[in-house]
Amino acid sequence: MEIVSGSSMSDAGLILSLGKVLIAAAWADQELTTDEINSLKDLLFHLPQVYAADWNTLELYIHTPVSPAERNRVLQDFLAQLRSQKDKDLAVEALDGLIHLDTPIGEEQVDVINEIKDAIRDQQIDLWSLLVNVVSSSLIRRDEAIADAPNREEHYEDFIKNRVYYSVKRMLDAGEVDLSFPDERLRMLCLAGGLLTRVAHVDENVSLEEEQAMIKALRSIMDVSRAEAALIVSVALSEFGPRMDYYRMTRELSAITSEEERLAFLDLLFSIADADEGVSHHEIEEIRAIARGLHLTHRQFIDAKLKIPSERRAS
Repeated sequence: MEIVSGSSMSDAGLILSLGKVLIAAAWADQELTTDEINSLKDLLFHLPQVYAADWNTLELYIHTPVSPAERNRVLQDFLAQLRSQKDKDLAVEALDGLIHLDTPIGEEQVDVINEIKDAIRDQQIDLWSLLVNVVSSSLIRRDEAIADAPNREEHYEDFIKNRVYYSVKRMLDAGEVDLSFPDERLRMLCLAGGLLTRVAHVDENVSLEEEQAMIKALRSIMDVSRAEAALIVSVALSEFGPRMDYYRMTRELSAITSEEERLAFLDLLFSIADADEGVSHHEIEEIRAIARGLHLTHRQFIDAKLKIPSERRAS
């Protein structure tokens, strides 16, 4: 769908805000299929002035369901930025495009989209209303109403730097899980889990043996229950993919661990690689790259590699 770009909506921030509204509306039934996500991304791509830097923020909202409270927050933020009838028209057109995606959406999503369209049409944008709104009690009430609404952008840095931690933290905040250890240790375990997953995925298939070895490895790093370690491993495996910045994760782990801890972690990486049919050449090279990122020496890497019996590793 090609969205009209002749609108006065030239503010890139306003376009980004509209993108959040579209995503929040698509999440109305708290479920998005892969086909729906792909169609939604295509719609977002055709918005005018969506820049490459905006995509990480939009991915933040695509990543997990948007609650009604959070949807109201992004809608109110968008409504407060409207400045012309053309802005309204473009927004309504984009929402109509959401209804008519190649992948059909459900009734609940359509109802929410229509409610949002009504809110946009009802928003006052004449000059007098804009001036009054600056000091009006209605604006104060609006700010109070959304002050406590969830705002995932507060965790944007975690989303970029430590995707596993971001996902586990959202589960904690939603009351879906309960973990017994401090936040700083959770960050470290999530970084470790992500990098262990990187090694396990080298052959594009994570075996049950490798998954169990990952759980054991996390429990050896810190005194956590099997269920807690299994949760982090499960999230790390589900988050695996090109969006995971493993270079940044390695650097972050290096910054919060001692050399002794990093050396012990290097042994754990080799134990994951060895959990299923021995250590391959590609796994060795992946671990070598991680060791460099952890600021370990070549000698330290070789010493760790040689702990694996020669018959179980590539030369």
